[in-house]
Amino acid sequence: MLHRAIILALLLWAGCGSRINAAETSDPAGTMQTVMASLRAAASYARTGNLALAQVELGDAKGAWDGWLGSFSDRPAPYPSSAWQSLLIAGKDNLARANDALHAGDGSGATSEILALRRSIRELRREAGRFELNDCVFDLAAPMEQLRSAAVRFGEAKAGAEEVKAVGVALRDHLQRCNGLASPEIASEAEFRRLMDGAISSAGEIGSAAAAGDAGLVHRYQIELQSFVNLLDFRFG
Repeated sequence: MLHRAIILALLLWAGCGSRINAAETSDPAGTMQTVMASLRAAASYARTGNLALAQVELGDAKGAWDGWLGSFSDRPAPYPSSAWQSLLIAGKDNLARANDALHAGDGSGATSEILALRRSIRELRREAGRFELNDCVFDLAAPMEQLRSAAVRFGEAKAGAEEVKAVGVALRDHLQRCNGLASPEIASEAEFRRLMDGAISSAGEIGSAAAAGDAGLVHRYQIELQSFVNLLDFRFG
């Protein structure tokens, strides 16, 4: 488990520093992917207190977002036109508030605004009938929170082993779905395989730890799984 933690730390360091060049994309879906990459990085930096780096990433996202207004206002396909326009307007507000929060040293506030924008983007993609790897990874937050809650309550003797096992299986099933959505290129990447295979394995093992009554091991698996999910989101969400 210590070996895994070291790998996770190295992956987080190696994954830093994505940058946006909106001119390289020629459609709203492509531009959205590049913006989302910088939003993920900005949120990760803000969450861990690296506010200067968060400002750089947020600046990249804001620059590309502002470019959308003129570039794709009259051709939003594959997204519904009215929903696209609403997202562009609301997104500018989210980005402005996130930027203000970063300047005020409020990493938590900035993270909340970025999450709200990412959620709006996710809903727009859902409305357009799109569901890809990054959507699936973004949706990992819900089953991960259910597992975290069950693990904490198990440690307090307020939840049984069967509940921990059930939420672990649910998380594993979601991870396997995401794994199946990865393109052949991504699926073969060493980084993706370490994160995905490690998370799937730990999600399956946490139930056994609970059945053995080992609250400490359940807690360690929960922490490890949170790290896996955070890194999957950072790199592929």
